[in-house]
Amino acid sequence: MSSPDARRHHPVVAAHRAGRAGNIQLRIADAITKFAGSMTFVYLHAVGFALWMLFVETNPWPTLTLVVSLEAIFLSTFVMIGQNRQAEFQQAKADHDFVEQELELKTNTELTRAIHTMTAELHRRLLTTPEEQ
Repeated sequence: MSSPDARRHHPVVAAHRAGRAGNIQLRIADAITKFAGSMTFVYLHAVGFALWMLFVETNPWPTLTLVVSLEAIFLSTFVMIGQNRQAEFQQAKADHDFVEQELELKTNTELTRAIHTMTAELHRRLLTTPEEQ
């Protein structure tokens, strides 16, 4: 029985993972995006904001507003990086799948022609009399 890690992946997935593993900037962006999209991120922010509002600044929390605005700018940038990465991945996968489907269509066409030729030959042989052969 094979482990889940030993499963075969789509060639584009494997190439995508290998390419990202070799680039430190992409790995950092992936890690930030993964963390920012987690419930841990939400809980830490909820606690951090509550503590800030209760103990650090008084109403209307001008520094907290600045920090949150700057964080939103950076997080939206990471969202766009993730979307661009996903679009590139989907395009590479679609290109690969197109090539594979074209090869499969060519093979199926060749097989269909071969079957047609064999069927026609068999039909010809069955219709000819022993004297004609």
